[in-house]
Amino acid sequence: MFNDFEQLSLDTVPTMTSRRRFRPAGPIALIALVAGLMFVFPATQSAHDIPGDVTIRAFVKPEGQRLRLLVRVPLEALSDMSFPTYGPGYLDFETARERDQFTDAAMLWIGQEVRIFENGTQLSEPTIAAIKVSTPSNPAFESYDTALEHVQGPLLEADTQLVWQQAMLDVLFDYRIQSAQSEFSIRPSLERMGLRVVTVLRFLPEGGAERAFELHGDPGLVRLDPRWHQAALRFVVMGFEHILDGTDHLLFLACLVIPFRRFRALAVIITAFTVAHSVTLIASAYDLAPDALWFPPLVETLIATSIVYMALENITGANVRRRWAITFIFGLVHGFGFSFALRETLQFAGSHLLTSLLSFNIGVELGQLLVLVLLVPALDLLFRYVVAERMGTILLSALVAHTSWHWTTERWGVLSQFPITWAAFSRAMFTGAMGWLVLLMLLAGMIWAGSKILQPNDPGVGREAA
Repeated sequence: MFNDFEQLSLDTVPTMTSRRRFRPAGPIALIALVAGLMFVFPATQSAHDIPGDVTIRAFVKPEGQRLRLLVRVPLEALSDMSFPTYGPGYLDFETARERDQFTDAAMLWIGQEVRIFENGTQLSEPTIAAIKVSTPSNPAFESYDTALEHVQGPLLEADTQLVWQQAMLDVLFDYRIQSAQSEFSIRPSLERMGLRVVTVLRFLPEGGAERAFELHGDPGLVRLDPRWHQAALRFVVMGFEHILDGTDHLLFLACLVIPFRRFRALAVIITAFTVAHSVTLIASAYDLAPDALWFPPLVETLIATSIVYMALENITGANVRRRWAITFIFGLVHGFGFSFALRETLQFAGSHLLTSLLSFNIGVELGQLLVLVLLVPALDLLFRYVVAERMGTILLSALVAHTSWHWTTERWGVLSQFPITWAAFSRAMFTGAMGWLVLLMLLAGMIWAGSKILQPNDPGVGREAA
């Protein structure tokens, strides 16, 4: 019996040869099993894909003891929700309403994400006063009144054939507030709805003018009707960050500093630059600059050219008595460049446009001051212990000229794609208040040229000029 048991055990144990023969069958079987499951249970990825571009429209209106938030979002932006469909993907309205899926989706994706603050205190979770699905061609959200009437109106018929990815979800939220005259701010937090999310928000204060916002991604906390000091602080920070992030502006500033590292010499030059860019920045904010498509690439090309010129002048020999005039001319151009950074951010100024512009300028000046405080001692140490001043000025300026020349050629390539005729140029540049700015630039150029003619023998090095 023992022999029989031993023989049985030996028969049931696979040999080394058999193990080698059946080992490849494992991965093949696993692949076959996965493939079979994919065919048996087809994937429904369309309900979970994150859409690329999502545009959300919203109105915020305080009235009495409540604040109304009216929102329209694409249904496909609620990517974690699976809505019932039939046929080729038509939305099953009746089943979704019976399950309260639209309400649940609205609270999960909007009601619990959007945070609204009254006088700095976050409001409690809202209630849904009305909700409905709309077709993508519905124009109700052109104004608050038509949107409110639409969302409170009759629902779409249950047999409406609407592909669920094309449907829009309109929701009216109600928040309890203390007073419609309070200070309100909002943090949308809707950036998860797509890869690129744009929220078009309109605030309708009680007894005030409507304010429009275009918010990209996560804009952070947005004050819907900021006080002057709130707007001022925001724009001071923006100006400070902008000058430190703008490589071309920093290189231009470096070109001003390299040959002149004495306060008396720099004070005149930096003042000229500040006054000049303030003039064109304010003019652009008040829509006095050309709005042609070719104007921004023209300004960017001229900014790069100004750096090339300053660097070459440093190499040949710069004079403080002449440089302030050319700095003023180039400062006018750089002011237009600053204005491009403000186009989307002036929406946060509220009714304090001039205050915000001046605050932005203050931020720019603070950033420039920081650069000067760091750059001047660094250059002094470099020229004292590493390289002779004249040779160091030439080397640094040559490096800046090389970099800015590449910028000039690249930006000229962009500018050359725009067909600019003399008629279009003159119409954009020599009409209205813009003409006065052009004359101001010409006058500054004449002053600079005159000073250069009257003082042809002035020393060119920064140490003597300072």
